[in-house]
Amino acid sequence: MNQPSILVNPAGGLAMPVPQPFNLRLVIGLIGILFASLCSGLNDRVTDIALADVRGALNISSDPGSWVIGAYQAAEVAAMMLAPWFAMTLSLRRFAIGTALGFSLIAALLPYSPNISVFIALRVVQGILGGALPPLLMTAALRFLPPAYKLYGLSAYALTATFGPNVAITLASFWTDAVGWQWVFWQVIPPCLAAAVMMGYGLPQDPLRFERFKQMDTVGMLTGSSGIALLVLTLQQGQRLDWLHSPLIVLMLLSSVGLLLVFFVNEWSHPLPLFKLQMLKRANLSHGLLTLGGLMVLLLSGSALPSSYMESVQGFRAAQVGPLALTIGLPQLLLAPLVAAVLNFRWIDSRWVLLMGLGLVGGSCYFSSHITEHWSRENFYWLQIMQAFGQPMAILPVLMGATGVVQPQEGPFASAMFNTVRGLGSVIGSTVVGEFSSQREQFHSNVLLNHAGSVSSLLSQPYDGDGTYLAPLNPNGSAISSEVLSAFSSLVKRQATVLGLSDTYFLLISIAFALALLTALLPKRTYPPHTLIKKAD
Repeated sequence: MNQPSILVNPAGGLAMPVPQPFNLRLVIGLIGILFASLCSGLNDRVTDIALADVRGALNISSDPGSWVIGAYQAAEVAAMMLAPWFAMTLSLRRFAIGTALGFSLIAALLPYSPNISVFIALRVVQGILGGALPPLLMTAALRFLPPAYKLYGLSAYALTATFGPNVAITLASFWTDAVGWQWVFWQVIPPCLAAAVMMGYGLPQDPLRFERFKQMDTVGMLTGSSGIALLVLTLQQGQRLDWLHSPLIVLMLLSSVGLLLVFFVNEWSHPLPLFKLQMLKRANLSHGLLTLGGLMVLLLSGSALPSSYMESVQGFRAAQVGPLALTIGLPQLLLAPLVAAVLNFRWIDSRWVLLMGLGLVGGSCYFSSHITEHWSRENFYWLQIMQAFGQPMAILPVLMGATGVVQPQEGPFASAMFNTVRGLGSVIGSTVVGEFSSQREQFHSNVLLNHAGSVSSLLSQPYDGDGTYLAPLNPNGSAISSEVLSAFSSLVKRQATVLGLSDTYFLLISIAFALALLTALLPKRTYPPHTLIKKAD
């Protein structure tokens, strides 16, 4: 049986964890947390992709169905800021095992939901449990890994951002097309059960610390989780409800701003906060949080935009798009630890690695901006390879630089802030990219139609010169046929979609440039953890 691993400060200070011996047993426990964290990310992304099949199977209409994703994401991000506090209070081992088992239980029940209300309620509970898992991975890596292996632990955490989202398309299409839609939810059960066993075996058992409830940040928990959840719902539902033209969106936005203001004021002075805001005075930590949020937007260029193009312009199914995303996802299992090994050399400046990663991702976006309606999967593969190398080269130096200024006892504070920013950044990224693409597509559609309408001869002659595409109008202005008019409309929509995607890639290029500029100005150089120990000796 695992022994308690808490050292009590005789002077009455906070109890601190006793350093644990790094052995195979502990490694197994850490791998268990990694499995559970990856399952959390996959559950969110796979459900999002397969939502149409799930709605059809459960007879859920489009509008209520949109809340299925929003409710989960809101609960998930809210839980990310709370999980490290509860893990420290209830013990990391107990909390991680209970969360993984609860996550699996909800997954087993979801396909049997009798109505939409029960389904959304279960998704909220699952979102809370799923959102609690990734912060535990970072907390455990910062606490248990010795300096020589700390970067490898952070590379495992980076997989939750680079591996999971890029294999989700293939998994979603496999479950819905080949097995059954229920497995969209059930897929997490076997690995989460295995993860619970591994964590139970490998993680040390800390004693319960109920004395922390006397200093519980109740105001911060209520205002922070509620405020961030309302903000996520505002972002997720804004486009569908026409943003500030909707009273509901206005109410949620104002409420979230007010609650978050109270939260930040409270956190600054609370003795045991969720966010230790004073840590933001450290340039590397502030840079890490800002850059991580930007990267969550930038990484959508890897799988989301090519998938959108292949499905909307080329008419591909998810199963046909999956190999594109796998080109990024599968190599991460090798590239993430490889980048960690490179960063472990003292003579390598992690800031230059970050700039190279941003250059690769930004370069991929630049070449992708030349997209045309004639592109196929083959045009994207080499761009995906650039993404595969660039993504871990961008994320790992950020984690290294930020955690390098965090003391071991500050790990839970850093984990809460990092994961909340990561979760919120993903939602903001999806919203910004989706809204921007939609607006630019509408703009280009209007320009094309206005230009065609202003020159009448353009609509009364074949538009490719060889008669393949018939003119939609007769010389007198009447439609040739409804079929030809429909074909013309589809052609304009495809062209507008392609032009809108091209503009979106330029937006992402500007984000990559801004992050590179921030990296050049703000952070100080960080050395690998193990070299600092050797230097001290």
